[in-house]
Amino acid sequence: MAFVVTDNCIKCKYTDCVEVCPVDCFHEGPNFLVIDPDECIDCTLCEPECPAEAIYAEDDVPEDQREFIRLNAELAKEWPVITEKKDPPPDADDWNGVKGKLKYLER
Repeated sequence: MAFVVTDNCIKCKYTDCVEVCPVDCFHEGPNFLVIDPDECIDCTLCEPECPAEAIYAEDDVPEDQREFIRLNAELAKEWPVITEKKDPPPDADDWNGVKGKLKYLER
C-alpha cells in the first residue's frame, strides 16, 4: 500500500511533505505533486505535513478521489523527483479547499 496525493493539492502544491519523505517518492508537476507507489514505503510521515490535507493512505482515499491512485502512478513516471520544500504558488491559500480541481491539473 502507498500514499496518494489527491484533488486538493492541485493549484495549492504545498511542498511541506517532500522534506519528510525518507525515500524521495514525491514527483513534481506544474501545479500538483504525486507519490510514486513503487517507491513509497508507507511510513505515514507525509500525511500530517500536508497543509491541504490532500494525502491519504491508498485504502483511505475517498471514493470520489479514487482516480488519483492511477494518476499518481502514471504521473510519477513522467515528472521529476522533488526533495526540497519550495514556496507554494502565491494563490495557494485561495485554492485550498476548492472542490473539483481535476480540470485544472496541468501535465
